[in-house]
Amino acid sequence: MNILANDGISPAGLKALQSAGHAVWTEAVAAAGLASFIQENGVECLLVRSATQVREPLIAACPGLRYIGRGGVGTDNIDVAFARSQGIEVFNTPAASSQSVAELVMGHLFGMARFLHDSNRKMPGAHEAAEFNALKKAYGAGTELAGKTLAVVGFGRIGQALARYALGCGMEVLAVDSGRGNSGSHVEVVCTVGGQRVPVQVPVVTLVEALGRADALSLHVPAQSSGAPVLGAAEFAQMRDGVLLVNAARGGVVDEDALLAALDAGKVRAAGLDVFANEPTPRADLLAHPRVSLTPHTGAATREAQDRIGEELAEIIAGFAARG
Repeated sequence: MNILANDGISPAGLKALQSAGHAVWTEAVAAAGLASFIQENGVECLLVRSATQVREPLIAACPGLRYIGRGGVGTDNIDVAFARSQGIEVFNTPAASSQSVAELVMGHLFGMARFLHDSNRKMPGAHEAAEFNALKKAYGAGTELAGKTLAVVGFGRIGQALARYALGCGMEVLAVDSGRGNSGSHVEVVCTVGGQRVPVQVPVVTLVEALGRADALSLHVPAQSSGAPVLGAAEFAQMRDGVLLVNAARGGVVDEDALLAALDAGKVRAAGLDVFANEPTPRADLLAHPRVSLTPHTGAATREAQDRIGEELAEIIAGFAARG
């Protein structure tokens, strides 16, 4: 099979595909030339991550495509319904990056709780004793995560992986996910402590309930079909003062204008952002805000996750090849 991994693939995944006899291209092809490349090289399987947009015009222009794979969780950069209407199999790797995204979220939470995002910006200029002491005073009101309440909005694989870390740090966790039961029910999350499996019952609450109880919120939901944000001005108004917020899900699920207003008002103490509405050109005022902790959409960007993604893609493709 001829395969184009247009956003790259891990060495482990590439090796697995090539060992199975597939021809694989890994150099990124620009959007303007993508349809021509697919047609001219007889590409049957297109693999992407978040960068390449696989929209209806591209799909329609490539009748030889049989498979479209997304290395990662979401498929919002693919017109899935249209692809499937053309007989194309669309698949993703939802489990492979859960651990990596959860660890990044915890990194943002720890960093914001102790002002690491801001001190890393300002400490290089603290050459004098007065400057050093001023920063020491400025960062003297950090908080501990232990004992705080974390609302996980979207309680799928990534949300549950995050819950395990947060529970291990002594946080209370609330699950916000309409597919996980009604408010008042529980979801069992199994934590591993010293090699022992420990089941923990995590309460399910509504978003409104979570907004009023949470010291920190983390979003793990797909882009909404309506285009509306999950958190807008109305939701920020219902939050506790000084909340920590992390979005490592999708740009657009948080209203960035409302977020900036909430940061300036102190409603949100700090926000950790891995995704943005305008990727790959996020708005400058958001990037420059002193209470925003920033990463450039690197939630799944660990060697381990990329190896798992590549290997899972190869396994799925092997299944397709076996079917013929």
